[in-house]
Amino acid sequence: MAQAERQMNRPQRDWRPQLIDGAPDGLIVFDGVCVFCSSWVQFVIARDRSQRFRFSPVQSAYGCGLAARLGISVENPETNAVVFNGRAYFKSDAALELLSHLPGWSWARVLKETPRWIRDGIYDWIARRRYRLFGRTETCMVPTPELRARFVFVEPTPARQ
Repeated sequence: MAQAERQMNRPQRDWRPQLIDGAPDGLIVFDGVCVFCSSWVQFVIARDRSQRFRFSPVQSAYGCGLAARLGISVENPETNAVVFNGRAYFKSDAALELLSHLPGWSWARVLKETPRWIRDGIYDWIARRRYRLFGRTETCMVPTPELRARFVFVEPTPARQ
């Protein structure tokens, strides 16, 4: 079956923000073998002075489970996700929500005024071509020892009260 036909037969997913329990605030779920997605993570790390954000590749045990809970394909992730205040954001909402929390990037909030169908159309165009345009690796990026604590590969243990 041709790719276009498979996409036509696939039910449309509603990618509006959704509630999510138990996911750490500031968690970014991303495609760890996508060069573009890993570069996005590096972009965030370089600007996140307060170290608010944590990262979980879809290919990790925790990222895979969370992606499945959020309706993201583990085999071919069609979006990243970012969690803020118990809500998961997807596609362009995720990118703009994340940017608006970085120092010097609060102006990105004005881009949310652009209709989602336009923003997500651009997002989807890049997402469908990301491996061809930017490349793909065989393994997820390996964080340096200094960054390792910011990556979530297994289910986080709840903080004791």
